[in-house]
Amino acid sequence: MILMRHIIREGHPSLTKVSEPIQFPMTKAEINLAHDLMEYVKNSQDEAMVRKYKLRPSVGLAAVQVNVLKRMFAIHVHDFDDKLYSYVFINPVIVKHSAETTYLPGGEGCLSVDRETNGLTPRYFQIEVKGFILNLETDQVEPIHTTLKGYPAIVFQHEYDHLDGIMFTTKLYPTLPKAFPLFELEEE
Repeated sequence: MILMRHIIREGHPSLTKVSEPIQFPMTKAEINLAHDLMEYVKNSQDEAMVRKYKLRPSVGLAAVQVNVLKRMFAIHVHDFDDKLYSYVFINPVIVKHSAETTYLPGGEGCLSVDRETNGLTPRYFQIEVKGFILNLETDQVEPIHTTLKGYPAIVFQHEYDHLDGIMFTTKLYPTLPKAFPLFELEEE
């Protein structure tokens, strides 16, 4: 089971390296890692598990964040219509993106970043992706070609950047005049 102590932090050299494509068939270790990545993300969204294991909440986790330089990440996120996007992506590629850019008004977070950050990270509002997913019930690799938009697209792009050794902290801007906020923050 992945715990916070297994997640490498900002400054670790692996976080700035490009991850290697996974060869098929996947090894047992790679399949186990896929399960572990998804398990962490799901556990981190369960309040009891968060308290018990002192997990930081997340919606995605890349293999490189546990110091495995493989092109794989898990996302488990709902869009604003409550549709669930729960995948372990393997060797994903963004094949097309919208001209529109967006951002999370409160900024992004990352399990590998312990400090407060200021600024906004531009992301494409909609992306078309291809690659593979691991069916976690059968452990079979399946091709995927799908379109993501809004919050799931932002989460995908954050994790995808990890595969290329890019941290969101290198993409922070004080304002993004050509982008629109994904949602408006409510004033308190």
